Parts: sequence; structure tokens; C-alpha cells
Amino acid sequence: MNQTQAQVSPERIARTAWAYAAPILVDAAVELGLFDTLDNNPQTAAEAAGNLNISVRGAVALADALTGAEFLQKDADGRYHLVADTAQFLVRGKQAYYGPFFHHIRQDLIPGWLKLADVVRTGHATQHVESSEESAAFFEDFVPALFALSYAPARVLAADLDLNRRNTEVRVLDVAAGSGVWGIALAESCPRVTVTAVDWEGVLRTTRKTVDQRGLGNRFRYVAGDIATADFGHGHAVATLGHILHSEGRERSRKLIRRVFEALEPGGVIAISEFVPNAERTGPAIPLLFAVNMLINTTAGDVYTFEEMRGWLTEAGFRNVRQLEAPAPSPLILANKP
Repeated sequence: MNQTQAQVSPERIARTAWAYAAPILVDAAVELGLFDTLDNNPQTAAEAAGNLNISVRGAVALADALTGAEFLQKDADGRYHLVADTAQFLVRGKQAYYGPFFHHIRQDLIPGWLKLADVVRTGHATQHVESSEESAAFFEDFVPALFALSYAPARVLAADLDLNRRNTEVRVLDVAAGSGVWGIALAESCPRVTVTAVDWEGVLRTTRKTVDQRGLGNRFRYVAGDIATADFGHGHAVATLGHILHSEGRERSRKLIRRVFEALEPGGVIAISEFVPNAERTGPAIPLLFAVNMLINTTAGDVYTFEEMRGWLTEAGFRNVRQLEAPAPSPLILANKP
């Protein structure tokens, strides 16, 4: 064995063997209310167990593992504290609450990933969750979990567009609206924004609920149906495609972008949120992992490079294709209709 071989460590491989545990630990803590009870109230495992009506043994194991995974801290007296990002994103009721996302991962995604070898072998998805009427129930159940992930970048988009500079009504088209987060953030940024939200009727039930909770019901109209054929209308100043292209595949995505082009007014902006790998598809890790997620769950879904999407946008007639940095796995992609 040469010196280089002797220095190779198995540490990364060993860590990877347990990587599956982190989202399951977080989901359990969210379900049981552990993060909620510790918010501004450090406790021992026994105290937390009593407050949550769970076993002390279970509380110790879960809290210690979360400490090792850096979601909690434990002081010398054995009391557990929330670390800053746990307190901000994993406590129920906080504005940017990510808790439901981990439930989605455990319940909806992990079972499919367990069949990955078969999917790779056959090239056939375990389920088909691209935009379709049959999949509406699936999207209706999980889109609320995605609100927090998109709200921060949606607010960055709203700040960049600065729609308050316009003195007239600002019409926004929210394609595959889901929870309504993109239209909501834009409507909150400017009182003259009105939003047309397009999605399947089953999903729009969730959209309406979220919009009404934010007090914006009179600023939204809803168009139910397939985004490939639904009436988008015309004269929109902004159109958002929030995490929809990855499930549609290349041909449907190109057609959708062309449809959006026709629905915008001259000077209108298209804003795309996606998981974007680099041009060589060698990183970052999250977009490439998400490509596997699309292999497992869709017929033709994938992730696309900026260069590829820029080509589609240019082909449709858009100009000034650019990226906008945002607190998300990838930058937003913006372009203008001449």
C-alpha cells in the first residue's frame, strides 16, 4: 500500500451511511413538539418528556442525537437549547416555519427513494407527480409545506421588481400557483398588484385558503385547469413559474415558457425559481440530488442549467436573461419581453 492510499479516510463514507437520519430526526421532533417546548425555555430531557407526554428514554435519545446533528445545544446542567436557525425555522408559528417540509420528505419522498435502484434499472418512475389532474390531490396535500421555502426568495423578487414605482394596476400571473406564495409576496409588496393564480382546482383550494389567511382574497382571481391549456389572459406585468419546470420535462417547459411570453405585456418580466446545476452538471449537490428526485417521481422531469433555460427563454422571444441572487438553493432567473 502506498502512502497516498494509507492516508485515505473512510470518515466521509461512514457519515454518509447515517445521512438518512437527520430529516427523520427533525420530523420526529416537529411532530412531537420538542422544538416548540424548548423555544425560549431550555429544559432537561426529563422536563421536556413531562411537558410533551413522551418517554424520558426517548426524549434523551432524540435530544442527544439532535444535539450531535447541531439542531440543539446542551449545557452543563443537561438542559437543551435551540440553536439560532432551529429557533427561527423549526418552531411552529414562526413566519418561516419549515416543519411541514420534513413531514413531506419522510412521508412522500423517502418511500420512493428506497426503490431507487429499480427506478435507475428501468427508467420508470415509482409515481407520476407532474402537473396533472390525477396528481392534484398529491400537490394539494404538500404545497403548504413548501410555502416557507419560497417566501424569502419571493420577497427578494418583490424588492427587485419594486412594483410600487408603477401608478396603475400591476397584473401578476402565478403559474402553477401551489400555495400562492409568489403571488402573495408580490401582492404584499404593492397594494396595486392583482394576481391571477392558475392551477388544478384541487390545488387552488389550498391556494385560496393561504391567500385568505394573508388577507389578500380580494386581490386574487383563480383559473382552474392544466397549465398547458388554461387561459392565462394577456397584459400581465409579471409572470412567476415557481418550481414547476422541473416536473414538466424539457418539451412541456419550453411550450410553457412560450405561453407565458404571449401572456405578458411589452416589458413584462418572467421570474423562474428552480434548482439549477452548473453548466457541467457537477454541482451544487442539491440540484443534482433533486434531479434524482424527479427521476423517481416523474415521467420526464429533471433539473436544467441556466444556459439551457436561457436558450428556452431566448427562443421564446425573451431578452435580458439574468440571475437574481436569493435565499434559495439556486438564483432566480429573470427575463423581459421586449
